[in-house]
Amino acid sequence: MSGVAAIDCGTNSIRLLIADVVGVDGDEVQVVDLDRRMEVVRLGEGVDETGSFAPQALERTFDALRGYAEEIRAHGIEPGPDTVRMVATSATRDADNRQVFIDGVREILGVEPEVVTGLDEAELSFVGATAEFEAEAAEGGDGGFTPPFLVVDIGGGSTEFVLGGSGEDDELVRASLSVDVGCVRMTERHLRDDPPTAEQIAAATADIEAALDKVEQVVPLREAGSVVCVAGTATTVAGIALDLPAYDPERIHHTEVGVGDLTRITEELLKSTSAERAEIGVMHPGRVDVIAAGALVLSRVLARTGADRFTASEHDILDGVAWSLIVE
Repeated sequence: MSGVAAIDCGTNSIRLLIADVVGVDGDEVQVVDLDRRMEVVRLGEGVDETGSFAPQALERTFDALRGYAEEIRAHGIEPGPDTVRMVATSATRDADNRQVFIDGVREILGVEPEVVTGLDEAELSFVGATAEFEAEAAEGGDGGFTPPFLVVDIGGGSTEFVLGGSGEDDELVRASLSVDVGCVRMTERHLRDDPPTAEQIAAATADIEAALDKVEQVVPLREAGSVVCVAGTATTVAGIALDLPAYDPERIHHTEVGVGDLTRITEELLKSTSAERAEIGVMHPGRVDVIAAGALVLSRVLARTGADRFTASEHDILDGVAWSLIVE
């Protein structure tokens, strides 16, 4: 088998990973990235309030997907169930007109999107974020990462928590939960001014803390040996902490951000205007209006774990989806 494509369509962005299976040595599979792309399409625009996808949001998403379909075929991959897998997450689970989205994707891509549950989303993110840690452990190293791993995936509409990889048994995932707290949802629901008011920040914080109360009933956050955070909020915060002049995924991958830096960055983002956030070198234009809410979620999550730092990972649900095609 050679050449697979994974697509992740979330509330805020749609992303593509094209990967090649370049070597098999016994049970050893080597996978090389050929292309990674991300476009902010804001599919979930207004879904929290209306319960439906907006026509303009659907068209933005379909436009991006047409480009992805061209890239997939340009790499010699013919879309089919063995070569292409597209997952759709929080916003699609919530939208009552999701069938319009599903039909449009099938027509463009030739493959139907899977509207995965929050738990499936969490487990795919976990596999994507920790596969290299598990490989290092199998070779006798730890890379500085201590199991069990808590993987936190802050998306636009929801945040996934999954704890696992302790090495104590054969079960990779010990506990997981998805809650409807994400950077787009919190921005639309609470942080409506630019910059947000103290009252709006307090309301968002209370919402996040209530969700974390539910998480702690299922996922023992304080048992994590390492906190690994994936997706755009965490990687953007890591880029800011590094003071990078532009977004650099190789520099950001596996960067550790201490609680002091996270607190400072969160406070600065919440106090800044959209124009000021847009001037930050690592900031993607599509994250300018939601990054403050995302950083607030991240800071409250880290506080709940009791950890003094988190590790940002560029490998996430996309990598998990690609691996699911390879191992099946």
